[in-house]
Amino acid sequence: MSPIALERGLHILATPIGNARDISLRALETLAACDLILAEDTRVTSKLLTIHGIQKSLSPYNDHNAAEKRPRILEKLRDHGRIVLVSDAGTPLVSDPGFKLVLAVLAEGLPVHAVPGPSAALAALTLAGLPTDRFLFAGFLSSKAGERSRALEEFKSVRASLIFFESGPRLADSLAAMAAVLGNRSAAVARELTKLHEEVRRGTLADLAAHYEQAGPPRGEITLVIGPPADVEPDSAAIDAALKAALPFMPVKAAAEMIAGLTGAGRKSVYDRALTLKGVGGGGELKDE
Repeated sequence: MSPIALERGLHILATPIGNARDISLRALETLAACDLILAEDTRVTSKLLTIHGIQKSLSPYNDHNAAEKRPRILEKLRDHGRIVLVSDAGTPLVSDPGFKLVLAVLAEGLPVHAVPGPSAALAALTLAGLPTDRFLFAGFLSSKAGERSRALEEFKSVRASLIFFESGPRLADSLAAMAAVLGNRSAAVARELTKLHEEVRRGTLADLAAHYEQAGPPRGEITLVIGPPADVEPDSAAIDAALKAALPFMPVKAAAEMIAGLTGAGRKSVYDRALTLKGVGGGGELKDE
């Protein structure tokens, strides 16, 4: 492969999550043209380079040595170095080392480039059969049951598909905890994505928890996708009662906004209902009283 004229700076480069052929042409050109590759595990990255016939200097960069390595990396970048950061698989910084390095490079006013590519989170989302228009990536949950439940409570009201990474031994317990806190939502367990034994199992959280409890821990890398909460029809009687209690003491707009926020109902519909209860009639814009 002929080397390209690679720009100076730090290049954040995504590598395959399983299938070595998923690497992009631009990624291969960047790896071949850089001065140094920072790898989470040099053994993993050296195998990828060997497959594609690339010989390049490798240096480990991980959670254990990052603080020690950063000053030397910054020095190389100040000297117009061209350095690539990769993780073992997928996109660096997504549950992988690199965030503090990027912050330090940006703080120095040095260039940072993205060489995008594979991501287990996005691959699982596209296969899950769940809404893709809005999603939240939450990484790994705590292995401690209390901390896990508290984190799930924070995500409970998020109106988006939720994406988590998980390990095989913890999978059944995590699915059961998710069903208990989030409700029995539709979900998908994506395993060994892009590899020979790729599998996507879809169902409710409770059904999936029961399956893996009986089948035992699955092998490989696991990504969970959980659907958003179901739409709940606002309780019109409760809204009327709240409006009747609030309107004698509050302007219509303020009362409507407060009750819409508490009930999840649309602001405009609550405002129109408030005007009706006051005998004014609805259909207008929300106005200050």
